[in-house]
Amino acid sequence: MDQTASNRSLRQVVALVAALNLGYFGIEFAVALAIGSVSLFADSIDFLEDASINLLILLALGFTLRMRARVGMLLSAVILVPGLATLWMAWEKFWAPVPPEPVILSLAGAGALAVNLACALLLARYRHHGGSLTKAAFLSARNDAFANVAIVAAGLVTAATLSAWPDLIVGLGIAAVNADAAWEVWEEAREEHRAETPEA
Repeated sequence: MDQTASNRSLRQVVALVAALNLGYFGIEFAVALAIGSVSLFADSIDFLEDASINLLILLALGFTLRMRARVGMLLSAVILVPGLATLWMAWEKFWAPVPPEPVILSLAGAGALAVNLACALLLARYRHHGGSLTKAAFLSARNDAFANVAIVAAGLVTAATLSAWPDLIVGLGIAAVNADAAWEVWEEAREEHRAETPEA
Protein backbone atom coordinates (compact mmCIF):
# COMPACT_ATOMS: atom_id res chain seq x y z
CA MET A 1 0.00 0.00 0.00
CA ASP A 2 1.57 3.34 -1.02
CA GLN A 3 1.75 6.31 1.34
CA THR A 4 -1.20 8.19 -0.19
CA ALA A 5 -3.50 5.17 0.00
CA SER A 6 -2.28 4.44 3.53
CA ASN A 7 -3.03 8.00 4.66
CA ARG A 8 -6.49 7.86 3.06
CA SER A 9 -7.23 4.57 4.81
CA LEU A 10 -5.97 5.95 8.13
CA ARG A 11 -8.21 9.02 7.76
CA GLN A 12 -11.27 6.81 7.22
CA VAL A 13 -10.45 4.66 10.26
CA VAL A 14 -9.78 7.69 12.48
CA ALA A 15 -13.06 9.33 11.40
CA LEU A 16 -15.00 6.14 12.22
CA VAL A 17 -13.27 5.81 15.61
CA ALA A 18 -14.05 9.47 16.42
CA ALA A 19 -17.74 8.92 15.58
CA LEU A 20 -17.95 5.75 17.71
CA ASN A 21 -16.34 7.50 20.69
CA LEU A 22 -18.56 10.56 20.42
CA GLY A 23 -21.70 8.44 20.17
CA TYR A 24 -20.93 6.30 23.22
CA PHE A 25 -19.84 9.35 25.22
CA GLY A 26 -23.43 10.61 25.09
CA ILE A 27 -24.84 7.26 26.18
CA GLU A 28 -22.40 6.61 29.02
CA PHE A 29 -22.44 10.18 30.34
CA ALA A 30 -26.25 10.08 30.64
CA VAL A 31 -26.14 6.71 32.41
CA ALA A 32 -23.36 7.85 34.77
CA LEU A 33 -25.36 10.87 35.88
CA ALA A 34 -28.55 8.82 36.22
CA ILE A 35 -27.01 6.21 38.55
CA GLY A 36 -24.27 8.33 40.17
CA SER A 37 -21.31 6.23 38.99
CA VAL A 38 -17.75 7.58 39.33
CA SER A 39 -16.27 4.94 37.03
CA LEU A 40 -18.84 5.50 34.26
CA PHE A 41 -18.44 9.26 34.60
CA ALA A 42 -14.66 8.95 34.20
CA ASP A 43 -15.06 6.59 31.27
CA SER A 44 -17.62 8.79 29.52
CA ILE A 45 -15.30 11.80 29.72
CA ASP A 46 -12.61 9.49 28.39
CA PHE A 47 -14.79 8.73 25.34
CA LEU A 48 -15.08 12.46 24.71
CA GLU A 49 -11.32 12.83 25.03
CA ASP A 50 -10.81 9.94 22.58
CA ALA A 51 -13.14 11.57 20.07
CA SER A 52 -11.13 14.81 20.43
CA ILE A 53 -7.83 12.98 19.92
CA ASN A 54 -9.05 11.33 16.74
CA LEU A 55 -10.46 14.59 15.36
CA LEU A 56 -7.09 16.26 16.06
CA ILE A 57 -5.35 13.40 14.25
CA LEU A 58 -7.53 14.05 11.19
CA LEU A 59 -6.42 17.68 11.24
CA ALA A 60 -2.76 16.92 11.92
CA LEU A 61 -2.13 14.16 9.35
CA GLY A 62 -1.16 16.78 6.81
CA PHE A 63 1.33 18.44 9.19
CA THR A 64 5.09 17.99 9.16
CA LEU A 65 6.52 15.43 11.62
CA ARG A 66 7.70 18.29 13.83
CA MET A 67 4.19 19.79 14.01
CA ARG A 68 2.73 16.35 14.66
CA ALA A 69 5.14 15.98 17.57
CA ARG A 70 3.95 19.29 19.02
CA VAL A 71 0.32 18.20 18.72
CA GLY A 72 1.32 14.90 20.36
CA MET A 73 2.73 16.78 23.35
CA LEU A 74 -0.51 18.76 23.57
CA LEU A 75 -2.51 15.53 23.46
CA SER A 76 -0.52 14.13 26.37
CA ALA A 77 -2.04 16.94 28.43
CA VAL A 78 -5.52 16.29 26.97
CA ILE A 79 -5.32 12.65 28.10
CA LEU A 80 -5.06 13.85 31.71
CA VAL A 81 -8.45 15.64 31.59
CA PRO A 82 -10.56 12.55 32.38
CA GLY A 83 -8.38 11.87 35.41
CA LEU A 84 -8.96 15.35 36.79
CA ALA A 85 -12.72 15.05 36.22
CA THR A 86 -12.67 11.68 37.98
CA LEU A 87 -10.88 13.10 41.02
CA TRP A 88 -13.53 15.80 41.32
CA MET A 89 -16.43 13.35 41.17
CA ALA A 90 -14.64 10.86 43.46
CA TRP A 91 -14.25 13.59 46.07
CA GLU A 92 -17.98 14.27 45.88
CA LYS A 93 -18.77 10.55 46.09
CA PHE A 94 -16.45 10.05 49.07
CA TRP A 95 -18.70 12.27 51.17
CA ALA A 96 -21.91 10.63 49.92
CA PRO A 97 -21.00 6.96 49.29
CA VAL A 98 -24.21 5.73 47.66
CA PRO A 99 -23.59 2.68 45.42
CA PRO A 100 -24.67 2.92 41.75
CA GLU A 101 -27.24 0.48 40.33
CA PRO A 102 -25.01 -2.59 39.69
CA VAL A 103 -26.82 -4.16 36.71
CA ILE A 104 -26.90 -0.89 34.77
CA LEU A 105 -23.26 -0.24 35.73
CA SER A 106 -22.16 -3.62 34.33
CA LEU A 107 -24.28 -3.33 31.17
CA ALA A 108 -22.94 0.17 30.41
CA GLY A 109 -19.39 -1.08 31.04
CA ALA A 110 -19.94 -4.02 28.68
CA GLY A 111 -21.22 -1.69 25.96
CA ALA A 112 -18.17 0.54 26.43
CA LEU A 113 -15.91 -2.52 26.21
CA ALA A 114 -17.44 -3.52 22.86
CA VAL A 115 -16.91 -0.01 21.46
CA ASN A 116 -13.32 0.26 22.71
CA LEU A 117 -12.34 -3.20 21.47
CA ALA A 118 -13.70 -2.29 18.03
CA CYS A 119 -11.72 0.99 18.07
CA ALA A 120 -8.52 -0.71 19.27
CA LEU A 121 -8.79 -3.34 16.52
CA LEU A 122 -9.39 -0.65 13.90
CA LEU A 123 -6.37 1.38 15.08
CA ALA A 124 -3.98 -1.52 15.80
CA ARG A 125 -2.54 -1.72 12.28
CA TYR A 126 -1.90 2.05 12.24
CA ARG A 127 -0.38 2.50 15.71
CA HIS A 128 3.12 2.96 14.24
CA HIS A 129 1.88 5.12 11.34
CA GLY A 130 1.77 8.83 12.06
CA GLY A 131 3.97 8.84 15.15
CA SER A 132 2.76 9.89 18.57
CA LEU A 133 -0.69 10.92 17.33
CA THR A 134 -1.88 7.50 16.22
CA LYS A 135 -0.05 5.92 19.14
CA ALA A 136 -2.10 8.17 21.45
CA ALA A 137 -5.34 7.00 19.84
CA PHE A 138 -4.38 3.31 19.99
CA LEU A 139 -3.14 3.48 23.60
CA SER A 140 -6.28 5.28 24.67
CA ALA A 141 -8.59 2.69 23.08
CA ARG A 142 -6.53 -0.20 24.46
CA ASN A 143 -6.40 1.22 28.00
CA ASP A 144 -10.10 2.00 27.91
CA ALA A 145 -10.89 -1.65 27.10
CA PHE A 146 -9.05 -2.74 30.26
CA ALA A 147 -10.91 -0.09 32.23
CA ASN A 148 -14.24 -1.36 30.90
CA VAL A 149 -13.51 -4.89 32.13
CA ALA A 150 -12.90 -3.37 35.56
CA ILE A 151 -16.20 -1.45 35.37
CA VAL A 152 -18.11 -4.66 34.62
CA ALA A 153 -16.37 -6.34 37.56
CA ALA A 154 -17.19 -3.35 39.79
CA GLY A 155 -20.85 -3.80 38.91
CA LEU A 156 -20.72 -7.47 39.93
CA VAL A 157 -18.94 -6.70 43.22
CA THR A 158 -21.37 -3.86 43.93
CA ALA A 159 -24.28 -6.26 43.43
CA ALA A 160 -22.74 -8.65 45.97
CA THR A 161 -21.69 -6.06 48.58
CA LEU A 162 -24.01 -3.07 48.00
CA SER A 163 -20.93 -0.90 48.54
CA ALA A 164 -19.96 2.31 46.73
CA TRP A 165 -16.25 1.51 47.00
CA PRO A 166 -15.78 -0.80 43.96
CA ASP A 167 -17.09 1.92 41.63
CA LEU A 168 -14.99 4.57 43.36
CA ILE A 169 -11.79 2.50 43.25
CA VAL A 170 -12.23 1.65 39.55
CA GLY A 171 -12.85 5.31 38.75
CA LEU A 172 -9.59 6.29 40.45
CA GLY A 173 -7.82 3.44 38.63
CA ILE A 174 -8.98 4.84 35.29
CA ALA A 175 -7.41 8.17 36.26
CA ALA A 176 -4.09 6.43 37.03
CA VAL A 177 -4.07 4.52 33.71
CA ASN A 178 -4.70 7.75 31.80
CA ALA A 179 -1.80 9.43 33.58
CA ASP A 180 0.53 6.61 32.48
CA ALA A 181 -0.71 6.83 28.86
CA ALA A 182 -0.17 10.60 28.91
CA TRP A 183 3.45 10.06 29.96
CA GLU A 184 4.06 7.52 27.15
CA VAL A 185 2.66 9.89 24.51
CA TRP A 186 4.65 12.84 25.92
CA GLU A 187 7.90 10.83 25.78
CA GLU A 188 7.38 9.71 22.18
CA ALA A 189 6.29 13.17 21.02
CA ARG A 190 9.31 14.76 22.72
CA GLU A 191 11.67 12.31 20.98
CA GLU A 192 10.04 13.08 17.62
CA HIS A 193 10.38 16.80 18.24
CA ARG A 194 14.08 16.41 19.15
CA ALA A 195 14.73 14.35 16.01
CA GLU A 196 13.13 17.03 13.81
CA THR A 197 14.76 20.03 15.55
CA PRO A 198 18.10 20.99 13.95
CA GLU A 199 21.02 21.30 16.34
CA ALA A 200 22.40 24.77 16.90
